[in-house]
Amino acid sequence: MARVLPPGLAEPDFDTAIARFREVVGDKYVVTEDGDLARYRDPYPVGSEPATGASAAISPETTEQVQEIVRIANEVGIPLSPISTGKNNGYGGGQPRLSGAVVVNTGERMNRILEVNEKYGYALLEPGVSYFDLYEYLQANAPSLMLDCPDLGWGSVVGNTLDRGVGYTPYGDHLMWQTGLEVVLPTGAVMRTGMGAVPGSNTWQLFQYGFGPFPDGLFTQSNLGIVTKMGIQLMQRPPASTTFVITFDAEEDLAQVVDIMFPLRVNMAPLQNVPVLRNIILDAGVVSKRTEWYDGDGPLPAEAIERMKSELGLGYWNLYGTVYGPPPVVEQYLGMIRDAFLQVPGSQFSTHHDRDEATDRGAHVLHDRHRINNGIPSLDEMKLLEFVPNGGHLGFSPVSAPDGADALRQAQMVRQRADEYGQDYAAQFIVGLREMHHIALLLFDTSKAEQRQRALDLARVLIDEAAAEGYGEYRTHNALMDQVMATYNWGDGALREFHEAIKDALDPNSIMAPGKSGIWGRKYRDQQH
Repeated sequence: MARVLPPGLAEPDFDTAIARFREVVGDKYVVTEDGDLARYRDPYPVGSEPATGASAAISPETTEQVQEIVRIANEVGIPLSPISTGKNNGYGGGQPRLSGAVVVNTGERMNRILEVNEKYGYALLEPGVSYFDLYEYLQANAPSLMLDCPDLGWGSVVGNTLDRGVGYTPYGDHLMWQTGLEVVLPTGAVMRTGMGAVPGSNTWQLFQYGFGPFPDGLFTQSNLGIVTKMGIQLMQRPPASTTFVITFDAEEDLAQVVDIMFPLRVNMAPLQNVPVLRNIILDAGVVSKRTEWYDGDGPLPAEAIERMKSELGLGYWNLYGTVYGPPPVVEQYLGMIRDAFLQVPGSQFSTHHDRDEATDRGAHVLHDRHRINNGIPSLDEMKLLEFVPNGGHLGFSPVSAPDGADALRQAQMVRQRADEYGQDYAAQFIVGLREMHHIALLLFDTSKAEQRQRALDLARVLIDEAAAEGYGEYRTHNALMDQVMATYNWGDGALREFHEAIKDALDPNSIMAPGKSGIWGRKYRDQQH
Protein backbone atom coordinates (compact mmCIF):
# COMPACT_ATOMS: atom_id res chain seq x y z
CA MET A 1 0.00 0.00 0.00
CA ALA A 2 1.10 3.56 -0.69
CA ARG A 3 2.30 5.36 2.39
CA VAL A 4 -0.24 7.70 3.96
CA LEU A 5 1.18 11.10 4.92
CA PRO A 6 -0.35 14.25 6.41
CA PRO A 7 -1.57 16.61 3.67
CA GLY A 8 1.18 18.78 2.19
CA LEU A 9 3.98 17.30 4.30
CA ALA A 10 7.18 16.08 2.64
CA GLU A 11 8.29 12.55 3.46
CA PRO A 12 11.67 13.60 4.98
CA ASP A 13 9.92 16.05 7.33
CA PHE A 14 7.47 13.36 8.39
CA ASP A 15 10.30 10.91 9.07
CA THR A 16 12.12 13.53 11.13
CA ALA A 17 9.03 14.10 13.24
CA ILE A 18 8.51 10.37 13.76
CA ALA A 19 12.11 10.01 14.96
CA ARG A 20 11.58 12.82 17.44
CA PHE A 21 8.33 11.30 18.67
CA ARG A 22 10.22 8.04 19.29
CA GLU A 23 12.73 9.91 21.43
CA VAL A 24 9.85 11.23 23.57
CA VAL A 25 7.82 8.06 24.16
CA GLY A 26 10.12 5.19 23.12
CA ASP A 27 10.27 3.17 19.89
CA LYS A 28 7.65 0.70 21.05
CA TYR A 29 5.00 3.38 21.39
CA VAL A 30 5.21 4.90 17.91
CA VAL A 31 3.71 2.80 15.11
CA THR A 32 3.75 3.59 11.38
CA GLU A 33 3.16 0.23 9.68
CA ASP A 34 -0.17 -0.38 8.01
CA GLY A 35 -0.90 -3.53 10.03
CA ASP A 36 -0.28 -1.73 13.32
CA LEU A 37 -2.50 1.16 12.26
CA ALA A 38 -5.51 -1.05 11.46
CA ARG A 39 -6.89 -0.51 14.98
CA TYR A 40 -7.15 3.21 14.21
CA ARG A 41 -9.48 2.74 11.26
CA ASP A 42 -13.26 2.95 11.42
CA PRO A 43 -14.45 -0.57 12.33
CA TYR A 44 -17.71 0.15 10.48
CA PRO A 45 -16.53 2.08 7.41
CA VAL A 46 -19.18 4.03 5.54
CA GLY A 47 -19.42 4.89 1.87
CA SER A 48 -18.35 2.76 -1.05
CA GLU A 49 -14.75 4.04 -0.75
CA PRO A 50 -13.96 4.67 2.95
CA ALA A 51 -11.49 7.41 3.84
CA THR A 52 -7.86 6.52 4.42
CA GLY A 53 -6.64 6.50 7.99
CA ALA A 54 -3.77 7.62 10.18
CA SER A 55 -0.14 8.01 9.11
CA ALA A 56 1.14 7.01 12.55
CA ALA A 57 0.05 6.57 16.16
CA ILE A 58 1.81 7.62 19.36
CA SER A 59 1.03 6.38 22.88
CA PRO A 60 2.31 8.82 25.52
CA GLU A 61 2.50 7.95 29.21
CA THR A 62 2.49 11.37 30.89
CA THR A 63 1.15 14.87 30.46
CA GLU A 64 4.72 16.04 29.88
CA GLN A 65 5.08 13.63 26.96
CA VAL A 66 1.83 14.93 25.47
CA GLN A 67 3.19 18.46 25.75
CA GLU A 68 6.37 17.52 23.92
CA ILE A 69 4.42 15.73 21.17
CA VAL A 70 2.34 18.85 20.64
CA ARG A 71 5.42 21.08 20.50
CA ILE A 72 7.04 18.86 17.85
CA ALA A 73 3.80 18.80 15.85
CA ASN A 74 3.79 22.60 15.80
CA GLU A 75 7.42 22.79 14.66
CA VAL A 76 7.01 20.30 11.81
CA GLY A 77 3.36 20.93 10.88
CA ILE A 78 1.99 17.53 11.86
CA PRO A 79 -1.79 17.32 12.37
CA LEU A 80 -2.69 15.30 15.49
CA SER A 81 -5.80 13.28 16.28
CA PRO A 82 -6.17 12.59 20.02
CA ILE A 83 -8.23 9.61 21.19
CA SER A 84 -8.73 7.78 24.47
CA THR A 85 -9.87 4.19 24.92
CA GLY A 86 -12.97 2.30 23.79
CA LYS A 87 -14.33 1.88 20.27
CA ASN A 88 -16.51 4.89 19.27
CA ASN A 89 -18.48 2.46 17.11
CA GLY A 90 -20.95 4.07 14.72
CA TYR A 91 -19.19 7.44 14.94
CA GLY A 92 -15.93 6.70 13.13
CA GLY A 93 -13.95 4.66 15.64
CA GLY A 94 -10.43 5.93 16.31
CA GLN A 95 -9.94 7.09 12.72
CA PRO A 96 -8.72 10.68 12.30
CA ARG A 97 -11.09 13.22 10.85
CA LEU A 98 -8.27 14.31 8.52
CA SER A 99 -6.65 11.47 6.58
CA GLY A 100 -2.93 11.23 7.33
CA ALA A 101 -3.12 12.80 10.78
CA VAL A 102 -1.10 11.22 13.58
CA VAL A 103 -3.19 9.58 16.29
CA VAL A 104 -2.24 10.48 19.87
CA ASN A 105 -3.53 7.48 21.80
CA THR A 106 -3.89 8.64 25.40
CA GLY A 107 -5.82 5.49 26.25
CA GLU A 108 -3.05 2.90 26.04
CA ARG A 109 -0.69 4.08 28.80
CA MET A 110 -2.41 7.03 30.49
CA ASN A 111 -4.79 4.75 32.35
CA ARG A 112 -4.37 5.59 36.03
CA ILE A 113 -7.12 6.16 38.57
CA LEU A 114 -5.38 9.03 40.35
CA GLU A 115 -7.83 9.47 43.23
CA VAL A 116 -11.17 8.24 44.48
CA ASN A 117 -12.70 10.08 47.42
CA GLU A 118 -15.42 7.96 48.98
CA LYS A 119 -16.47 10.62 51.48
CA TYR A 120 -17.16 13.30 48.86
CA GLY A 121 -17.95 10.94 46.01
CA TYR A 122 -15.58 11.75 43.16
CA ALA A 123 -12.77 10.29 41.06
CA LEU A 124 -9.83 11.89 39.26
CA LEU A 125 -8.93 9.91 36.14
CA GLU A 126 -6.65 9.72 33.14
CA PRO A 127 -8.20 9.13 29.69
CA GLY A 128 -7.35 5.41 29.54
CA VAL A 129 -9.58 4.48 32.48
CA SER A 130 -12.58 2.52 31.19
CA TYR A 131 -15.93 2.07 32.90
CA PHE A 132 -14.93 -1.51 33.70
CA ASP A 133 -11.68 -0.26 35.28
CA LEU A 134 -13.45 2.27 37.47
CA TYR A 135 -16.22 -0.18 38.43
CA GLU A 136 -13.72 -2.79 39.58
CA TYR A 137 -11.76 -0.18 41.54
CA LEU A 138 -14.90 1.07 43.29
CA GLN A 139 -16.00 -2.44 44.16
CA ALA A 140 -12.64 -3.10 45.81
CA ASN A 141 -11.92 0.28 47.38
CA ALA A 142 -15.04 2.45 47.62
CA PRO A 143 -18.12 0.19 47.51
CA SER A 144 -20.49 2.91 48.70
CA LEU A 145 -20.05 4.70 45.35
CA MET A 146 -21.76 3.90 42.06
CA LEU A 147 -20.65 5.05 38.63
CA ASP A 148 -22.88 5.90 35.71
CA CYS A 149 -22.01 3.98 32.55
CA PRO A 150 -23.24 4.07 28.95
CA ASP A 151 -24.55 1.04 27.05
CA LEU A 152 -21.06 -0.37 26.48
CA GLY A 153 -18.57 -0.36 29.34
CA TRP A 154 -15.30 -0.66 27.43
CA GLY A 155 -15.12 3.05 26.70
CA SER A 156 -13.21 5.82 28.45
CA VAL A 157 -14.95 7.71 31.25
CA VAL A 158 -13.07 10.81 30.11
CA GLY A 159 -13.69 10.23 26.40
CA ASN A 160 -17.40 9.58 26.78
CA THR A 161 -17.85 12.69 28.89
CA LEU A 162 -15.92 14.86 26.44
CA ASP A 163 -18.14 13.60 23.62
CA ARG A 164 -21.14 14.54 25.78
CA GLY A 165 -22.22 10.93 26.09
CA VAL A 166 -24.98 9.79 28.42
CA GLY A 167 -25.71 7.03 30.89
CA TYR A 168 -28.82 5.86 32.68
CA THR A 169 -28.69 6.50 36.44
CA PRO A 170 -29.78 9.84 37.95
CA TYR A 171 -26.22 10.94 37.05
CA GLY A 172 -26.86 10.16 33.37
CA ASP A 173 -25.78 13.53 31.93
CA HIS A 174 -22.06 12.89 32.21
CA LEU A 175 -20.92 16.42 31.43
CA MET A 176 -23.10 17.75 34.25
CA TRP A 177 -21.01 15.73 36.72
CA GLN A 178 -17.61 16.46 35.20
CA THR A 179 -15.55 18.61 37.55
CA GLY A 180 -12.12 19.89 36.62
CA LEU A 181 -9.88 19.27 33.61
CA GLU A 182 -6.16 19.21 32.94
CA VAL A 183 -5.61 20.12 29.28
CA VAL A 184 -2.60 20.33 27.01
CA LEU A 185 -3.37 23.25 24.71
CA PRO A 186 -2.44 23.38 21.00
CA THR A 187 0.72 25.34 21.83
CA GLY A 188 1.97 22.66 24.24
CA ALA A 189 1.13 24.68 27.34
CA VAL A 190 -0.84 22.87 30.07
CA MET A 191 -3.83 24.31 31.96
CA ARG A 192 -6.09 23.20 34.77
CA THR A 193 -9.66 24.45 34.91
CA GLY A 194 -11.92 25.36 37.82
CA MET A 195 -10.48 25.18 41.32
CA GLY A 196 -7.53 23.21 39.92
CA ALA A 197 -6.07 26.52 38.77
CA VAL A 198 -5.48 27.44 42.44
CA PRO A 199 -2.13 25.92 43.55
CA GLY A 200 -2.65 23.50 46.42
CA SER A 201 -6.46 23.57 46.12
CA ASN A 202 -8.34 20.68 47.76
CA THR A 203 -11.64 21.54 46.05
CA TRP A 204 -10.75 20.81 42.41
CA GLN A 205 -13.29 17.98 42.13
CA LEU A 206 -15.83 19.64 44.46
CA PHE A 207 -16.62 22.91 42.62
CA GLN A 208 -16.26 22.82 38.87
CA TYR A 209 -16.68 26.51 38.07
CA GLY A 210 -13.80 28.28 39.83
CA PHE A 211 -13.51 31.99 39.01
CA GLY A 212 -13.99 33.85 35.74
CA PRO A 213 -15.14 32.38 32.42
CA PHE A 214 -15.92 28.66 32.51
CA PRO A 215 -13.91 27.04 29.67
CA ASP A 216 -14.54 23.32 30.30
CA GLY A 217 -17.23 23.02 27.66
CA LEU A 218 -14.82 24.28 25.00
CA PHE A 219 -12.97 20.96 25.30
CA THR A 220 -16.03 18.79 24.61
CA GLN A 221 -16.60 17.61 21.02
CA SER A 222 -13.78 20.01 20.14
CA ASN A 223 -10.27 20.29 18.80
CA LEU A 224 -8.85 22.83 21.23
CA GLY A 225 -6.68 20.59 23.39
CA ILE A 226 -5.84 17.14 24.73
CA VAL A 227 -7.40 16.37 28.11
CA THR A 228 -4.97 14.44 30.31
CA LYS A 229 -6.94 14.41 33.59
CA MET A 230 -10.62 14.81 34.46
CA GLY A 231 -12.66 14.73 37.64
CA ILE A 232 -16.04 13.02 37.73
CA GLN A 233 -18.54 13.06 40.58
CA LEU A 234 -20.08 9.74 41.60
CA MET A 235 -23.43 8.74 43.05
CA GLN A 236 -23.90 7.10 46.45
CA ARG A 237 -25.14 3.54 45.97
CA PRO A 238 -28.85 3.37 46.96
CA PRO A 239 -30.16 0.82 49.49
CA ALA A 240 -32.42 -0.88 46.93
CA SER A 241 -33.47 -0.68 43.29
CA THR A 242 -35.97 -2.27 40.93
CA THR A 243 -35.94 -2.08 37.15
CA PHE A 244 -39.17 -2.18 35.15
CA VAL A 245 -40.29 -2.50 31.55
CA ILE A 246 -43.60 -1.19 30.24
CA THR A 247 -44.57 -2.48 26.80
CA PHE A 248 -46.71 -0.48 24.35
CA ASP A 249 -48.23 -2.26 21.42
CA ALA A 250 -48.49 0.33 18.64
CA GLU A 251 -45.98 2.66 16.98
CA GLU A 252 -48.49 5.50 17.43
CA ASP A 253 -48.50 4.98 21.22
CA LEU A 254 -45.28 6.98 21.33
CA ALA A 255 -47.16 10.30 21.52
CA GLN A 256 -49.25 9.33 24.55
CA VAL A 257 -46.29 7.66 26.28
CA VAL A 258 -44.09 10.74 25.99
CA ASP A 259 -46.82 13.06 27.22
CA ILE A 260 -47.38 10.84 30.27
CA MET A 261 -43.65 10.56 30.86
CA PHE A 262 -42.62 14.22 30.91
CA PRO A 263 -44.27 15.35 34.16
CA LEU A 264 -43.04 12.16 35.88
CA ARG A 265 -39.49 12.80 34.71
CA VAL A 266 -38.94 16.55 34.90
CA ASN A 267 -38.70 16.66 38.72
CA MET A 268 -36.71 13.38 38.81
CA ALA A 269 -39.52 11.61 40.62
CA PRO A 270 -40.99 9.08 40.32
CA LEU A 271 -38.88 8.60 37.15
CA GLN A 272 -35.52 9.07 38.85
CA ASN A 273 -33.09 7.71 36.31
CA VAL A 274 -32.59 8.31 32.58
CA PRO A 275 -35.23 5.98 31.11
CA VAL A 276 -34.98 4.60 27.59
CA LEU A 277 -37.82 4.00 25.18
CA ARG A 278 -36.63 1.32 22.74
CA ASN A 279 -38.42 -0.08 19.73
CA ILE A 280 -38.91 -3.78 19.08
CA ILE A 281 -36.28 -4.03 16.34
CA LEU A 282 -33.58 -2.76 18.69
CA ASP A 283 -34.63 -5.16 21.45
CA ALA A 284 -34.97 -8.15 19.11
CA GLY A 285 -31.63 -7.32 17.53
CA VAL A 286 -29.81 -7.97 20.81
CA VAL A 287 -31.21 -11.52 21.20
CA SER A 288 -31.66 -12.81 17.65
CA LYS A 289 -30.55 -12.71 14.04
CA ARG A 290 -32.58 -10.94 11.39
CA THR A 291 -32.99 -14.11 9.33
CA GLU A 292 -35.04 -15.66 12.15
CA TRP A 293 -37.77 -13.14 11.39
CA TYR A 294 -37.30 -12.31 7.72
CA ASP A 295 -34.83 -13.45 5.06
CA GLY A 296 -35.79 -11.10 2.25
CA ASP A 297 -34.64 -7.72 0.97
CA GLY A 298 -35.96 -4.40 2.20
CA PRO A 299 -37.07 -3.40 5.68
CA LEU A 300 -38.67 -5.88 8.05
CA PRO A 301 -42.34 -6.31 7.05
CA ALA A 302 -45.20 -5.74 9.49
CA GLU A 303 -45.82 -9.45 10.00
CA ALA A 304 -42.19 -10.02 11.06
CA ILE A 305 -42.43 -7.18 13.56
CA GLU A 306 -45.68 -8.60 14.96
CA ARG A 307 -44.03 -11.99 15.39
CA MET A 308 -41.10 -10.37 17.21
CA LYS A 309 -43.51 -8.73 19.63
CA SER A 310 -45.47 -11.93 20.23
CA GLU A 311 -42.52 -14.30 20.69
CA LEU A 312 -40.47 -11.93 22.85
CA GLY A 313 -43.36 -10.65 24.97
CA LEU A 314 -42.59 -7.04 24.08
CA GLY A 315 -44.35 -4.10 22.47
CA TYR A 316 -43.46 -1.94 19.50
CA TRP A 317 -42.12 0.53 22.12
CA ASN A 318 -40.63 -0.66 25.42
CA LEU A 319 -39.89 1.74 28.26
CA TYR A 320 -37.11 0.73 30.67
CA GLY A 321 -36.34 2.54 33.91
CA THR A 322 -35.09 1.97 37.44
CA VAL A 323 -36.37 3.19 40.79
CA TYR A 324 -33.96 3.63 43.72
CA GLY A 325 -34.19 4.14 47.48
CA PRO A 326 -35.46 2.41 50.62
CA PRO A 327 -37.85 -0.42 49.69
CA PRO A 328 -41.03 1.51 50.69
CA VAL A 329 -40.00 4.39 48.40
CA VAL A 330 -39.24 1.98 45.58
CA GLU A 331 -42.67 0.38 45.90
CA GLN A 332 -44.44 3.74 46.07
CA TYR A 333 -42.69 5.06 42.97
CA LEU A 334 -43.26 1.85 41.03
CA GLY A 335 -46.97 2.08 41.80
CA MET A 336 -47.14 5.67 40.57
CA ILE A 337 -45.30 4.77 37.36
CA ARG A 338 -47.43 1.66 36.75
CA ASP A 339 -50.71 3.51 37.26
CA ALA A 340 -49.67 6.39 34.99
CA PHE A 341 -48.59 4.32 32.01
CA LEU A 342 -51.23 1.62 32.15
CA GLN A 343 -53.61 4.32 30.92
CA VAL A 344 -52.22 3.47 27.47
CA PRO A 345 -54.47 0.76 25.96
CA GLY A 346 -52.72 -2.59 25.68
CA SER A 347 -49.74 -1.63 27.81
CA GLN A 348 -48.21 -4.11 30.25
CA PHE A 349 -45.96 -3.57 33.28
CA SER A 350 -43.37 -5.93 34.75
CA THR A 351 -40.12 -5.75 36.72
CA HIS A 352 -36.87 -7.67 36.59
CA HIS A 353 -38.26 -9.80 39.45
CA ASP A 354 -41.18 -10.93 37.25
CA ARG A 355 -39.32 -12.12 34.14
CA ASP A 356 -36.53 -14.72 34.28
CA GLU A 357 -33.62 -13.95 31.98
CA ALA A 358 -32.62 -17.63 31.81
CA THR A 359 -35.95 -18.79 30.37
CA ASP A 360 -37.43 -15.63 28.80
CA ARG A 361 -35.47 -14.35 25.82
CA GLY A 362 -37.50 -11.16 25.73
CA ALA A 363 -36.37 -10.34 29.28
CA HIS A 364 -32.70 -10.06 28.38
CA VAL A 365 -32.72 -6.31 27.76
CA LEU A 366 -34.68 -5.76 31.00
CA HIS A 367 -31.98 -7.50 33.03
CA ASP A 368 -29.17 -5.82 31.10
CA ARG A 369 -30.76 -2.44 31.84
CA HIS A 370 -30.93 -3.41 35.53
CA ARG A 371 -27.19 -4.02 35.54
CA ILE A 372 -26.36 -0.84 33.63
CA ASN A 373 -28.78 1.28 35.68
CA ASN A 374 -26.99 0.08 38.81
CA GLY A 375 -23.56 1.09 37.57
CA ILE A 376 -22.43 -2.36 36.39
CA PRO A 377 -20.77 -2.05 32.96
CA SER A 378 -21.94 -4.40 30.24
CA LEU A 379 -21.07 -5.33 26.65
CA ASP A 380 -24.33 -7.10 25.85
CA GLU A 381 -25.52 -4.38 23.47
CA MET A 382 -22.75 -5.46 21.08
CA LYS A 383 -24.90 -8.49 20.26
CA LEU A 384 -26.96 -6.13 18.12
CA LEU A 385 -24.18 -6.29 15.52
CA GLU A 386 -24.89 -10.01 15.06
CA PHE A 387 -28.39 -9.16 13.82
CA VAL A 388 -27.03 -8.76 10.27
CA PRO A 389 -23.97 -10.47 8.69
CA ASN A 390 -20.68 -8.59 9.20
CA GLY A 391 -22.70 -6.11 11.18
CA GLY A 392 -21.92 -2.42 11.46
CA HIS A 393 -23.98 0.63 12.19
CA LEU A 394 -24.11 4.34 11.57
CA GLY A 395 -25.77 6.51 14.20
CA PHE A 396 -28.30 9.23 13.37
CA SER A 397 -28.91 11.12 16.60
CA PRO A 398 -31.26 14.10 16.51
CA VAL A 399 -32.57 15.73 19.67
CA SER A 400 -36.33 15.66 20.25
CA ALA A 401 -38.49 17.72 22.55
CA PRO A 402 -40.29 15.67 25.24
CA ASP A 403 -43.59 16.37 23.50
CA GLY A 404 -45.66 13.46 22.27
CA ALA A 405 -46.73 14.80 18.90
CA ASP A 406 -43.25 16.13 18.19
CA ALA A 407 -41.55 12.85 19.12
CA LEU A 408 -43.95 10.79 17.00
CA ARG A 409 -43.47 13.13 14.05
CA GLN A 410 -39.70 12.79 14.29
CA ALA A 411 -39.81 9.00 14.70
CA GLN A 412 -42.14 8.55 11.74
CA MET A 413 -40.04 10.85 9.60
CA VAL A 414 -36.92 8.75 10.23
CA ARG A 415 -38.71 5.41 9.94
CA GLN A 416 -40.39 6.34 6.63
CA ARG A 417 -37.09 7.40 5.10
CA ALA A 418 -35.46 4.23 6.42
CA ASP A 419 -38.21 2.21 4.72
CA GLU A 420 -37.49 3.97 1.42
CA TYR A 421 -33.80 3.11 1.68
CA GLY A 422 -34.46 -0.50 2.65
CA GLN A 423 -33.14 0.01 6.19
CA ASP A 424 -34.62 -1.31 9.41
CA TYR A 425 -35.57 1.40 11.92
CA ALA A 426 -33.80 0.23 15.09
CA ALA A 427 -34.10 3.15 17.51
CA GLN A 428 -34.43 4.44 21.03
CA PHE A 429 -35.24 7.66 22.83
CA ILE A 430 -32.94 8.38 25.79
CA VAL A 431 -34.97 10.63 28.04
CA GLY A 432 -33.32 13.60 29.73
CA LEU A 433 -35.14 16.13 31.86
CA ARG A 434 -36.30 18.43 29.07
CA GLU A 435 -35.11 16.71 25.90
CA MET A 436 -34.72 13.27 24.40
CA HIS A 437 -31.78 11.89 22.43
CA HIS A 438 -33.40 10.06 19.50
CA ILE A 439 -30.81 7.51 18.37
CA ALA A 440 -31.50 5.57 15.19
CA LEU A 441 -28.95 2.85 14.42
CA LEU A 442 -28.66 2.29 10.67
CA LEU A 443 -27.47 -1.33 10.47
CA PHE A 444 -25.55 -2.62 7.45
CA ASP A 445 -23.23 -5.36 6.20
CA THR A 446 -19.74 -3.82 6.33
CA SER A 447 -18.48 -6.20 3.62
CA LYS A 448 -20.88 -4.80 1.00
CA ALA A 449 -19.97 -1.45 -0.56
CA GLU A 450 -23.54 -0.78 -1.70
CA GLN A 451 -24.88 -1.19 1.85
CA ARG A 452 -22.15 1.05 3.29
CA GLN A 453 -23.00 3.72 0.72
CA ARG A 454 -26.75 3.38 1.21
CA ALA A 455 -26.43 3.90 4.97
CA LEU A 456 -24.33 7.01 4.39
CA ASP A 457 -26.73 8.37 1.77
CA LEU A 458 -29.67 7.81 4.10
CA ALA A 459 -27.91 9.59 6.96
CA ARG A 460 -27.17 12.59 4.73
CA VAL A 461 -30.81 12.84 3.68
CA LEU A 462 -31.99 12.54 7.28
CA ILE A 463 -29.62 15.29 8.47
CA ASP A 464 -30.89 17.76 5.89
CA GLU A 465 -34.55 16.88 6.34
CA ALA A 466 -34.28 17.02 10.12
CA ALA A 467 -32.61 20.44 9.93
CA ALA A 468 -35.39 21.69 7.66
CA GLU A 469 -37.82 20.80 10.47
CA GLY A 470 -35.67 22.42 13.16
CA TYR A 471 -33.99 19.27 14.50
CA GLY A 472 -30.25 19.03 15.10
CA GLU A 473 -27.96 16.09 15.89
CA TYR A 474 -26.12 15.96 19.21
CA ARG A 475 -23.31 13.77 17.88
CA THR A 476 -22.33 12.30 14.53
CA HIS A 477 -19.94 10.18 12.49
CA ASN A 478 -16.66 11.65 11.20
CA ALA A 479 -17.94 11.58 7.62
CA LEU A 480 -20.94 13.73 8.54
CA MET A 481 -19.41 16.32 10.86
CA ASP A 482 -19.17 19.13 8.30
CA GLN A 483 -22.76 18.58 7.22
CA VAL A 484 -24.11 18.57 10.78
CA MET A 485 -22.14 21.67 11.78
CA ALA A 486 -23.51 23.43 8.68
CA THR A 487 -27.06 22.89 10.00
CA TYR A 488 -26.23 24.97 13.09
CA ASN A 489 -26.39 28.06 10.91
CA TRP A 490 -28.60 30.57 12.70
CA GLY A 491 -27.28 34.10 12.18
CA ASP A 492 -25.45 33.20 8.95
CA GLY A 493 -23.30 30.63 10.72
CA ALA A 494 -22.36 32.79 13.70
CA LEU A 495 -21.69 29.75 15.88
CA ARG A 496 -19.20 28.18 13.48
CA GLU A 497 -17.49 31.54 12.96
CA PHE A 498 -17.09 31.80 16.74
CA HIS A 499 -15.61 28.30 16.90
CA GLU A 500 -13.23 29.07 14.04
CA ALA A 501 -12.07 32.32 15.64
CA ILE A 502 -11.21 30.50 18.87
CA LYS A 503 -9.57 27.69 16.88
CA ASP A 504 -7.32 30.07 14.95
CA ALA A 505 -6.35 31.98 18.10
CA LEU A 506 -5.48 28.92 20.19
CA ASP A 507 -4.16 26.72 17.37
CA PRO A 508 -2.56 28.99 14.76
CA ASN A 509 -0.81 26.06 13.06
CA SER A 510 -4.00 23.97 12.85
CA ILE A 511 -2.35 20.91 14.37
CA MET A 512 -5.07 19.81 16.81
CA ALA A 513 -7.67 17.39 15.35
CA PRO A 514 -8.45 19.32 12.15
CA GLY A 515 -12.11 18.99 11.18
CA LYS A 516 -13.37 17.58 14.50
CA SER A 517 -17.06 18.54 14.81
CA GLY A 518 -16.81 20.41 11.51
CA ILE A 519 -14.31 22.94 12.89
CA TRP A 520 -11.25 23.44 10.71
CA GLY A 521 -8.22 25.57 11.45
CA ARG A 522 -7.15 28.10 8.85
CA LYS A 523 -4.61 25.74 7.26
CA TYR A 524 -7.16 23.03 6.39
CA ARG A 525 -10.35 24.98 5.92
CA ASP A 526 -10.49 23.99 2.25
CA GLN A 527 -10.68 20.33 3.36
CA GLN A 528 -14.36 20.72 4.26
CA HIS A 529 -16.79 18.46 2.44
